[in-house]
Amino acid sequence: MARAGITAKPRTIKNWIKTGKATPANREMVDAAYWTLRRHNVVTDLKRRLNNNGAGTRVEIYPVDQSGVQESRRRDISHRAINVRSAWDDMVDAWDKGPNDPGAAEMLDVIWDEVITDLGSDYDAYSYVTHIGFAA
Repeated sequence: MARAGITAKPRTIKNWIKTGKATPANREMVDAAYWTLRRHNVVTDLKRRLNNNGAGTRVEIYPVDQSGVQESRRRDISHRAINVRSAWDDMVDAWDKGPNDPGAAEMLDVIWDEVITDLGSDYDAYSYVTHIGFAA
């Protein structure tokens, strides 16, 4: 709460919750503090789950949608699955920075390139994908 700029005493906060009479500015600060803490907890939990005690997590990779490509130029690329082990901490940290951080997007690109090299000689077909599925 202090990191979010909320200097109210615990008794005051309990009163806000009980009566619902916090000012709009205070409600915004409490909401921001909640989401900051929640995001931190989600990041910690995701890293733990995805790393899976060093075993990693199986990821399904679905190739880019080629419906807009001329029929004669389409490639027959099926979905693939791979077990990702060591990249999760960096991936989750980049995700945590958010979509508006250019460094995060760049980091995800670098990590993705490292992950897909394990797919073998056709790895470049998965540089751009429609979606990636995994269970956490």
